[in-house]
Amino acid sequence: MRYPIRPSARPSGRRRRARPARAQHGAVAVIVAAMVVVILGVCGMAIDLGLMYNRRVEMQNLADAAALAAAGELDGTAAGVTRAMASAATVANTFKYRYTQSVTWSDAALKFGSDPAARAGDWVTGDMARSAPQARLFARVDTLALDRSIGLVKTIFMNVVAAGQEAVLQGYATAGRMGVKVAPLAICALAPARAAARTTDAGQELVEFGFRRGIGYDLMQLNPHGTTPANFVVNPFAPPGMPGTSGATSPVIVGPYICTGTMSMTRVTGGNLTVGRPFPLASLVNQLNSRFDDYSTKSCSRFSAPPDANVKAFQYTAIPWMSTPPLGQSAASFDADGALRTVADISPAPGGNTAAMYGPLWINAKAVPFSAYVAGVPEPGGGYATFASTAWANLYKPGQPAASGYPVTTPYLASSGANFTAPSTTIRAQRNRRVLNVVLLACPVAAGTTVQAAPLGVARFFMTVPATSTTLHAEFAGVVDDAALATSTGLFP
Repeated sequence: MRYPIRPSARPSGRRRRARPARAQHGAVAVIVAAMVVVILGVCGMAIDLGLMYNRRVEMQNLADAAALAAAGELDGTAAGVTRAMASAATVANTFKYRYTQSVTWSDAALKFGSDPAARAGDWVTGDMARSAPQARLFARVDTLALDRSIGLVKTIFMNVVAAGQEAVLQGYATAGRMGVKVAPLAICALAPARAAARTTDAGQELVEFGFRRGIGYDLMQLNPHGTTPANFVVNPFAPPGMPGTSGATSPVIVGPYICTGTMSMTRVTGGNLTVGRPFPLASLVNQLNSRFDDYSTKSCSRFSAPPDANVKAFQYTAIPWMSTPPLGQSAASFDADGALRTVADISPAPGGNTAAMYGPLWINAKAVPFSAYVAGVPEPGGGYATFASTAWANLYKPGQPAASGYPVTTPYLASSGANFTAPSTTIRAQRNRRVLNVVLLACPVAAGTTVQAAPLGVARFFMTVPATSTTLHAEFAGVVDDAALATSTGLFP
């Protein structure tokens, strides 16, 4: 009888060897140990990098905030530099590092320059900037100049690998003005002097670059060096000293800047500007008149170019505070001595002048005694002391007596009554939108359609009435320092 052979009992031609279990276990242990080292190293590196990243962010935020705070105070004055230093310190002292540690500020971390791209050696300390503040309109912060512990990171993994390994993280930022509140419009200065005294029977009157405060001028009808009007459009992109293209002075390009009354440069003095001639008033009249709440042609946006808070047009035919009605909207112009001048510049005018030839007086600004002006010192925030309206008879010969109805403040400042007209909506309306900051050039300017011209300063002109295709009537309201005309401040790369 045969019995079946079970598979498990099947005979084998050779005997199997036992696996070396202990050897395999040892290899796995080595691999696991190596992986643990790698994992711990990666974790340690991640922790180190995380600490360094967080500290870098803390330092950069500190530098950005301090630089912006300082730049926002710079206005070309020593007082502005002092305010900038105080603002940077105030902001910096609100910051924390390592999440809980307070920052101890040092003025050594803050420097001032005249160009955001200037070399490191051209940046100066606050004390040096105060001694020559006019061009110091940019602030730079370097946190490496602060106490070393603020940026210090003591690493973990790196310190294990190589004892003594640590890092000091830096925050570095440059901030300053991004544009200027100056319209891309330029005219000739009537005289080269920043300030001069005009002798009148009322006393010495302040005259600035040949203009008299409180007197209206047609900006399209002036030329101190010829009988043909001289007016210019400024390239809004080319900063002083840098040549610009003629295409950038076309009405299509310049139009939005006329709407806002700004230009994309950090300052307008300190070098030649690129200008085109003549100013294309007929193509830009609608942009100018947005200040009077006129958006009928949609040339400007109410949001970026809001109307003035008072859009009253002060027509020369209806000036109640003048007992002698004006004959025109601005001071009468004449061809005299080969120049295009006004009755406010020459007295007597050719053929004689009358009080009515001065046009409407003191709508936005009043005449100022020369004694109120101090060379090198910016005009006070509240303005200079002014002549009283009773001085008119002696200021404007042959005699313009003051009307008894002249308001306590200038007519434009009215918020109700006959001298006030509100825009259709007051949501975004702004006071002084009718003020045009205009570049005053050293004339004569070289011949040509697009040329380089030297700016002498910036003048404030108040639009008394809407412009037309040929006229731009505006009352002179004084000279404003270029340094005080920043549109906004921002960070530079």
